[in-house]
Amino acid sequence: MTCKLSLATLSDVARSAAIPGYDRASLKAGIVHFGVGNFHRAHQAIYLDDLFNAGTDHDWAIVGAGVLPSDAAMREKLAAQDFLTTVVEQDNNKTVARVTAPMIDILPVGDATAIIAKLADPEIRIVSMTITEGGYFIDASGIFNPTHPAIAADGQNPNAPKTVFGLIVAGLKARKDKGIGPFTVMSCDNIPHNGIVTANAVVGTAALSDPAFADWIRANVAFPNGMVDRITPATSQREVDFLRDNFEIEDSWPVYCEEFKQWVLEDKFTAGRPALEKVGVTFVADVTPYEHMKIRILNGGHAAIAYPAALMDIHFVHDSMENPLIRAFLAKLEKDEVIPIVPPVPNTSLTDYFELIEHRLLNPKIADTIPRLAQDGSNRQPKFILPSTLDNLRQGRDVVGLALVSALWCRYFAGKTDSGKDIVFNDASAERLHAAALKAKDDPAAFLVFDDIFGEVAKSELFRKRFAYALKSLWEKGTRETLQLYLDGKLAV
Repeated sequence: MTCKLSLATLSDVARSAAIPGYDRASLKAGIVHFGVGNFHRAHQAIYLDDLFNAGTDHDWAIVGAGVLPSDAAMREKLAAQDFLTTVVEQDNNKTVARVTAPMIDILPVGDATAIIAKLADPEIRIVSMTITEGGYFIDASGIFNPTHPAIAADGQNPNAPKTVFGLIVAGLKARKDKGIGPFTVMSCDNIPHNGIVTANAVVGTAALSDPAFADWIRANVAFPNGMVDRITPATSQREVDFLRDNFEIEDSWPVYCEEFKQWVLEDKFTAGRPALEKVGVTFVADVTPYEHMKIRILNGGHAAIAYPAALMDIHFVHDSMENPLIRAFLAKLEKDEVIPIVPPVPNTSLTDYFELIEHRLLNPKIADTIPRLAQDGSNRQPKFILPSTLDNLRQGRDVVGLALVSALWCRYFAGKTDSGKDIVFNDASAERLHAAALKAKDDPAAFLVFDDIFGEVAKSELFRKRFAYALKSLWEKGTRETLQLYLDGKLAV
């Protein structure tokens, strides 16, 4: 018999899924988290759920927050089920479900007064965020842009902010005015040096209205860097139906993810932290090697396979990896141009790490999609692909494969697959990229004019030549033949 997920039905849910081993009423909020989407609920919330199940640190529960319309939709659905989430972990040989309960509330979305009041609560000691790579107002070189209209508006109206960073600044200011110490600000997004990026955004926003307070934030607030990893697809009706049909649980927004997860975190906190090392979080003095490994090998790998798969009308990630051309393309790219410029990682074989990634990407139960990997390329390419390109160029190494990745992205933004099907874009810069990609068919340089994306890479004559040749091949020969030319070593002029 199917039951609707809630605190009142947990005993019935326990017939088919693991349920919390702690009393939710025993929890007290210690964290405000902006962006309670799928990744957060499959990652940070899971580690906290594990910790609470171990019978400790019950004063570190999560209160959600958000500023986007999607956050409001999430709040409505989760509130109707007492902020519980069913997390379905899927490996090749098993599928298990668990209900998690570390979130005890979500603040009214966009209600600056309510959010600032909670941020000023002395019991809140960490403010964390999962706001996607595009939410940090940074350019291709990772520099914070204080002239962005949303940030500029918060600078002019610091008491009525609308961005995450404006709210954090206001929360810190309210605490300081009340004599309450600051909280830690912790990014959980896939951005190199995400703590530094977050610090620049918070301090940069504060400086627009109060430079002295911005200096105080820089001196007194901790912004730990962290590396997070778990493949977590978007939820569709398919996942909702699967949970109901196979586990007899009605959850309006369940989360599906792979079994693997990883969190490496800099041990730098302003006002204490939960004992996450007890549940598998690795605390280190320097996250940089782990960041490079994950962002360049895994996230870069995602970006590399997304566009050839899309152009070849492949929908699922595991199907793209079962295509011999795409799998071989990724392996050669990683071996020749990505792994060699990733710095050594303590106690880790980068080759073994890539083999683990291949296994993860081949997992058919995750049903991760190519459209998800292909979205938001204007933010992901400068973070996941182009840094590897630039490092190779600076070291005097060739970039045939990485230039091909950029050419595939350009060809994708021309708007049609090789078979002539329309491509649906999901990118804030889609309009300008589409226009430039159409021009690039005859003039490849037309796609490289965006300094906020390509930066220094576009100034390299070698890159421009490799990009132009690859793009010409994609238009004249198609994706399949171009990938084969690359594998045969015949793509470079």
